[in-house]
Amino acid sequence: MPPRPADGPWVEEWLSVSRFSTYLTAAGGRREVALDLYEWNCRTGGALLRDLSHLEVALRNTYDAVVQTRWTGSSHWLLAPDSPLRVAIFRSRRAGRGGKMRVDINGRSRELLDAAVSKARPGAPVGKVIAELPFGFWRYCTSAGHEKTLWVPYLHHAFPAGTSRRDVDERLGCLNALRNRIAHHEPLLREDLDERHREILDLCGMLNPTLARYLASTSTVPAILAARPANLATPAEPTRSEPAEELV
Repeated sequence: MPPRPADGPWVEEWLSVSRFSTYLTAAGGRREVALDLYEWNCRTGGALLRDLSHLEVALRNTYDAVVQTRWTGSSHWLLAPDSPLRVAIFRSRRAGRGGKMRVDINGRSRELLDAAVSKARPGAPVGKVIAELPFGFWRYCTSAGHEKTLWVPYLHHAFPAGTSRRDVDERLGCLNALRNRIAHHEPLLREDLDERHREILDLCGMLNPTLARYLASTSTVPAILAARPANLATPAEPTRSEPAEELV
């Protein structure tokens, strides 16, 4: 491998002053350690995305299976006009100055479904449509607005008896927010990444215990977390789940 370039202004030209300053602060002003910390952040994000992708595939396939086997409509549950994610469901939400407004909570999910169908092209198998839907779409399925339309009749069958919809939704919200931070190359230094990884494994264990064991035995996340440069510890802040409407 070629030698590592010497430190210099090229780092700020690449990362920007503001982005690099986050890592400089965490590294106590030591530039080489800050760059190592940035690389660690990238490796951590990549490893977490791999594990999140396994969870995402399990989630969407399991959800599809448990709903479709119980669905009585004439077409697939995601494509039918009366799908729980297509019909208009209005809820009151706070508006400016203490007011309220009625919002169709399925507006965004319809947009995403229509876009997925368009990308999959006419006549494509439903599996292709499912693959085009983002993680946020599936996270939204366990929101409070779908407790009666999706969770009670269908989705609770995907989890062990007694599983709390709210608990599943909160965990998926945290993981969706984490996934978005990684996708936008944001710092993970103040995230409780051990807890986030436990949530990935726990949710996989609920959906498919064998998958959880496979993931635990093949994941590189624990080793990467343990190899944080100079063992620089930054107080963790919990990842806040994103509003259910933001399906990204």
